[in-house]
Amino acid sequence: QVQLVESGGGLVQPGGSLRLSCAASGGIFSIDSMSWYRQPPGKQRELVAAITSGGSTSYADSVKGRFTISRDNAKNTVYLQMNSLKPEDTAVYYCTIEAKRQRGAPWLPYWGQGTQVAVSL
Repeated sequence: QVQLVESGGGLVQPGGSLRLSCAASGGIFSIDSMSWYRQPPGKQRELVAAITSGGSTSYADSVKGRFTISRDNAKNTVYLQMNSLKPEDTAVYYCTIEAKRQRGAPWLPYWGQGTQVAVSL
């Protein structure tokens, strides 16, 4: 059973920083892409940042220059460093990975349970 455990969310003032972590475990053979999504209150879930197995990154326009995604393949962990946070960054943040559990198996998506980030005075 693949599990993704997120941590690092919380309440922060505008202009502050947070670092989210997401550790994957449970019989993973290989991980391809790793991503962070977020769902603001009353809105749809949106892609925030993604990183490929080769380390290429992409970002939503709204977070470019402020957020940095990275991964530690040895730990099956993806990170999201969030700087210069704004109230509009308030959302539940979810990590997701594309992974396979054995050689020859299909790539499947797995999601974390989400972690709340609140940016407010």
